Amino acid sequence: MKFLLDQGTPRSAADILRLAGFDAVHTGETGLAEAEDSEIIRQAALEGRIVVTLDADFHMLLALSQALKPSVIRIRIEGLRAEEFGNLVQNVVSQCADDLKAGSMISVNDLQIRIRRLPVS
Repeated sequence: MKFLLDQGTPRSAADILRLAGFDAVHTGETGLAEAEDSEIIRQAALEGRIVVTLDADFHMLLALSQALKPSVIRIRIEGLRAEEFGNLVQNVVSQCADDLKAGSMISVNDLQIRIRRLPVS
């Protein structure tokens, strides 16, 4: 799987995901550090990447646009260190791989993982 980590996520979490065998980049590595959320979604869709973010706006943009891709994982846990963040993303992938491949909005908090398949109506 390929990931695009949004600003606000630990930049070195991309390194951790790469070490685990994933194709992961951070917006700070790709010239998207100051890009609008819609541009990040567009780029992720073009590259076949899953957006990983702390920002609720990505889910809203997907719902409003009725988009089928990209999948977005929203982490709703603040203050995670890079290793914890990377491990959490890997856990989400292990539980939600089929949903991520199909196109989904996934929201993760301390207690649960919520999944909504795209497009959202």
